Amino acid sequence: MDRTATVNRTTSETDISLTLNLDGTGVADIATGIGFLDHMLTSLARHGLFDLTIRARGDLHIDFHHTTEDVGIVLGAAFVQALGDKRGIRRFGHALIPMDETLAEAAVDISGRPFLAWNVDFERPKIGEMDTELFEEFFRALAFNALITLHVTRRAGRNAHHVAEAAFKATARALRMAVEPDPRIGNAIPSTKGAL
Repeated sequence: MDRTATVNRTTSETDISLTLNLDGTGVADIATGIGFLDHMLTSLARHGLFDLTIRARGDLHIDFHHTTEDVGIVLGAAFVQALGDKRGIRRFGHALIPMDETLAEAAVDISGRPFLAWNVDFERPKIGEMDTELFEEFFRALAFNALITLHVTRRAGRNAHHVAEAAFKATARALRMAVEPDPRIGNAIPSTKGAL
């Protein structure tokens, strides 16, 4: 089954085109105009083994909020499109990822019920030019538009770069597990309701 998606979204604030392959090798070609966000999305693709291409132009002269949030919206929409009716997937995924002094945990349920539980604090308000509060906005947009339940928790860590990167890597690994085909379930939808 071809589990790919291409999504384009244009508003008065951003213009984004994105292509996602859930069964890729982790190849990323990211250009959002926000260097640190590109770094994090490249890490998400690499550790999720998703092939991901993103081109985003946004109102960066105002701030990074609209671009960061809208990339999350478009990536979430791409997950929905690529997953189709979700037949045969594992549905649940989790990961606990260390990065030096940092430990981040992510758990995901491809449930059709969007929710974000974000328990990640940062010791400083910026990483380079990027506001650390924008990571919650990205993950909320991703979760709500991918129709997933996502919990992300900082278990330990002080270095803001490490905390952000571990959160992205943990989410990538959890998503990778959740979207993987489950050979025991075959072509069934992993829900007692018969739909997700």
